[in-house]
Amino acid sequence: MSKLTSTIRHGVAEILPPTLFFFVILQIVANVISLLTRGSVIPLPTFFSVSVAALILGKSVLLANMLPFINRFPDKPLIWNAGWKTAIYTLVALLVRFLEHLYDYWKAGSGLTAANHKLLLDLNWPHFWAVQILLVTLIVNYCVMAELARLIGRDKLLAMFFGPVPWKSTGQAAG
Repeated sequence: MSKLTSTIRHGVAEILPPTLFFFVILQIVANVISLLTRGSVIPLPTFFSVSVAALILGKSVLLANMLPFINRFPDKPLIWNAGWKTAIYTLVALLVRFLEHLYDYWKAGSGLTAANHKLLLDLNWPHFWAVQILLVTLIVNYCVMAELARLIGRDKLLAMFFGPVPWKSTGQAAG
């Protein structure tokens, strides 16, 4: 296998878990929003936009994990790193969600300052914070599982959940 193929395979293996996780949780959030706003005039995210957001978040997690300060507490109990990463990912999610709403107001024709002012006045803040609380809960789950996988190893964690993988236990290569 060439070095390029190996690098690509490693990159896909690294980006796949967070991307799948965020794809599932963003679909859950989109469905919750849809159920809560049925019959209202709030535009709902589409399957495609949720998929793109999951790809962006999956890549963002990879980039964030490369930052020197992301594993700030390697010698402390797991809750320290999980809490730290949850705070960082939550702030990013909050910023992205706010900017997404701001973009919707901005493309309506007003300038950026006017769009921000109108957004701050018109946004359904209880709804915004309810979705943010749901995202925080799901991000906590992701961070805890990622820290467990980092500590005990991804293969061992998967084996704990799903049992041993047949080709790894027999020493045969996967087809």
